[in-house]
Amino acid sequence: MPLQRRLLPDMKVLQTFELAARHGNFTRAGEELALTQSAVSRHVRELEEQIGKPLFERLRGRVVLTRAGSELLPEVQRLLRMAESTMRHATAGAQGESLLAVNAPPTFATRWLMPRLPEFLAAHPQLRMDVGTSTGVFDLDSRQCDLALHFGQPLWPGGQCRYLCSEIVLPVAGGALREVAITAPEDLLAQPRLHITPRATMWGDWFARQGMALPDAQGGHWFDEFALSIEAVKAGLGFALLPRYLIEAELARGELTVALDVPHGTDLAWYIVTPEGRADKAAAFSEWLLGQVSFRPLEG
Repeated sequence: MPLQRRLLPDMKVLQTFELAARHGNFTRAGEELALTQSAVSRHVRELEEQIGKPLFERLRGRVVLTRAGSELLPEVQRLLRMAESTMRHATAGAQGESLLAVNAPPTFATRWLMPRLPEFLAAHPQLRMDVGTSTGVFDLDSRQCDLALHFGQPLWPGGQCRYLCSEIVLPVAGGALREVAITAPEDLLAQPRLHITPRATMWGDWFARQGMALPDAQGGHWFDEFALSIEAVKAGLGFALLPRYLIEAELARGELTVALDVPHGTDLAWYIVTPEGRADKAAAFSEWLLGQVSFRPLEG
């Protein structure tokens, strides 16, 4: 049964609503869209009439989303992203090119994937890449994502997970701590240690693997992502357990050093995820990824 016309969204109206919500101001939204303030107001009023609820509270000099507007905004943003992605795919086909949409966590994409990507693109000159850095599990079909790189367990609803590699971490140092003599695991007990919040047990696990208990598992500075932890290590704030693949450039420049060559494998791994039933589009890229880490764990 076809959708009723009144339920179909007008993309221009949705774009106007999204910009007005983002700026909290109809005039600024109009400037970005090359529309007058009255045209923006008209678009918003049209959407409010279509939905049957007010979306903004009009205050002096600004507008604030109502509860209905706050609930609608993320869905509108999702639709606009899908529309943009659809057009990128369509224009690539029209120009005789193909487009591959790939997603990877931000730090992994920046530090591991980007330095290697030119090699793959040189071998596939007719390919255009659409690289995203969303975190967590999402609907591959609604995002029109052809391949996602996922760290964790091989679980992704609607996706087929293919093992890429395990992860190996090593204790590293930067700044003045590079000069500290570390010859055995126990030498690190008296040193400042940095922790990555989502991976809070890494130091405890590493010491346990050496047959040692960590007296103060909470001591030291905490950072909520690897990128911040890397900068903290470079600044000499403490030793950290980091995967070598994230710090290749810093190791090559001597900004970071491996304090003790005692690697530790975590209980998680990297996986290549493709949408169920349509893995063929990303087959060449998947094989290339596997070739980058073949016969060795992902540590460099």
